[in-house]
Amino acid sequence: MDDDDAGLWTRVRQGDEHALAALFDRYDARLFRHASRLLTHREDAKDAVTVAFFELWRKRVSVRLVDGSPLPWLLTTVAHCARNLERSSRRYRALLDRAPVAEAATAGHDESGVLSALKRLPEREQAVVVLSVLEGYAEREVAQALGIPAGTVKSRLARAKAKLRDEVAMEGARA
Repeated sequence: MDDDDAGLWTRVRQGDEHALAALFDRYDARLFRHASRLLTHREDAKDAVTVAFFELWRKRVSVRLVDGSPLPWLLTTVAHCARNLERSSRRYRALLDRAPVAEAATAGHDESGVLSALKRLPEREQAVVVLSVLEGYAEREVAQALGIPAGTVKSRLARAKAKLRDEVAMEGARA
């Protein structure tokens, strides 16, 4: 590592954002190539590099250099970020594969107003209701598909059911 890298790293450890930008400019292309080999989408490779530099900044005091260079640490971190992005993408694709098609849900006439009330729920609660109530998946399966704890599924489901119950009751009172 030449004196420029050593000087940059010293400045990064002291909190100099411009030094981090200089390291980014120096290593960005190499790290992007590394991430591109590990990921299928170019945007994910960019994200992996960005997250690695964010982590370098966040953990700058405890980062272990190899032969005085942060590059090995960055390469390792990019690989970890790539794996996390791939896992997240797989979970998202699995959720989409399991989710009902929107036309199927709206094909019949919604006389009760339940579907329109469902659409007004926050997305997080909608996903839980659709997977568990409409599609019949167990809470454990819903938790796995959404990447959240089973307890969170239970609480979101309870909250969503209460909101739906209140909205349908109000619709009934208006009718």
